[in-house]
Amino acid sequence: MPGVVVIGGGVAGLTSALALSRQGWEVTVLEREASAGPADLEGAFSRWSRRGVPQARHSHAFLARLRNLLRDRAPDVLAALLDNGVTELRFTENPPPEIDDPGPRPGDEDLVALACRRTTFDWVLRRCVEASPGVSLVPGAAVEGLAGVPGTRGRVPRVTGVRALAADAGRGRDASLELPAELVVDASGRNSRLPSWLAELGVSGWAEESEDCGILYSSRFYRLLDGVEPPPQDGPIGGDLGYMKYAVFPGDNRTFSVTFGLPTGDSAMRPLLQPGPFQAAASALPVTRAWVDGVTAVPITDVAAMTKLRSRMRRLVVGGLPVVTGVVPVGDAAVHTNPLYGRGCSLAVAHAFAVADVAGAGNPASEAAAVALDHIIASDLEPWYRVSVAQDLQERAAWERDHGDRDSLGTLLGGDAPPAEDLMRSIVRDGLLPAARTDAVVLRAFLRGLNLLSSPTAFMEDPDVAARVLAVWQERDTRPAAAVEGPTKDEFLGILAAAA
Repeated sequence: MPGVVVIGGGVAGLTSALALSRQGWEVTVLEREASAGPADLEGAFSRWSRRGVPQARHSHAFLARLRNLLRDRAPDVLAALLDNGVTELRFTENPPPEIDDPGPRPGDEDLVALACRRTTFDWVLRRCVEASPGVSLVPGAAVEGLAGVPGTRGRVPRVTGVRALAADAGRGRDASLELPAELVVDASGRNSRLPSWLAELGVSGWAEESEDCGILYSSRFYRLLDGVEPPPQDGPIGGDLGYMKYAVFPGDNRTFSVTFGLPTGDSAMRPLLQPGPFQAAASALPVTRAWVDGVTAVPITDVAAMTKLRSRMRRLVVGGLPVVTGVVPVGDAAVHTNPLYGRGCSLAVAHAFAVADVAGAGNPASEAAAVALDHIIASDLEPWYRVSVAQDLQERAAWERDHGDRDSLGTLLGGDAPPAEDLMRSIVRDGLLPAARTDAVVLRAFLRGLNLLSSPTAFMEDPDVAARVLAVWQERDTRPAAAVEGPTKDEFLGILAAAA
């Protein structure tokens, strides 16, 4: 009996294989990379080159939803991560000093994320998957297309397998493979070729939309010096200066990373892609200075850039009707958004477990299963796509308003900014965020949303939380302006120029 073929050996693909195998499926993972990577954790960080995961050496967030799923569904994976130096970030153990009630509350045990490098997460997850009965990994596999049955009157097309080339060491050349499958999981990432594979089968009419994120990133990793503890944390380790965003991301094994987010239209900030200006900028910001001062930590990588970022959502059910069965995109192949929000890995893991649940409930190639698989995207992933795109558009419009030109702003907004969106942005900035620093109820609601444990709008759907947030928002004009933790843009550009 055919099993499941998973395309891609990243977080979405490996978690899909793990979850499906624990539902009793035989799973074959086709991985683009020819090597499983170095045998040691630090070698994986320094030497594991993976074309399919260009973001591997950028900052990552492994949110509470991901950690809780591993705790509940794959405790062996969570244990292996902790055994390999990953640490848990317990958000409510270090509340803001102004909070009205710092004591523990029921549910705090769920507000725990993981401090981890992406290479560490992948390295540990892969070894857990390799040890899982029912999973076969095929390295160096290049997918050429899908096998399938054309649609007929009353029946939609069905994918029945995968065509690939895989390295054949015995013959010294690539061997053609055609793997039959009850279900094909496309976990090949944001650059998935699923649209072209489906078109080759004569499939059309799926839904797809995308939007420019309007931002690029530069990141660098550091390691704490022996005997030195991390700087004390009093609030978030990051900020938004209007012209730039920045943050520190704790990692595993005494590592951390610093990331800058820059508007794509601001060429004056491009020196931040170079090591000298990057270090000077991190040293100039009060929040990051103590982390990168040379006495606390030293850099262990060059500066990595991430550009040409778009949010995208792809669905194979339109108007309640599948356009194809037997295939499902998972993780970034289905939905990906601005990395600024740190949701990618956590949503991919949640998506993978949900797909496995559908596959374990019956025929995964049926039209009913296709609808159920699409419902996961509609109910769980699309809300985060919508809020991410809306936030990106608001940020881009704000930047154009302050630094760009009116023509660009008008094009971006299609006219004036919608009043409802401006209002919600104000409520978040002048109500939710300041309230979360003083009100324990709002803080937990904020942390639950941040960690994907509630919907993007849950804080305004809870009458008690909404009332607390709006009370703070209504006082916005009477509060002193928040202090700006960093230089002005002109001062910052001078710092970059001096270090270039």
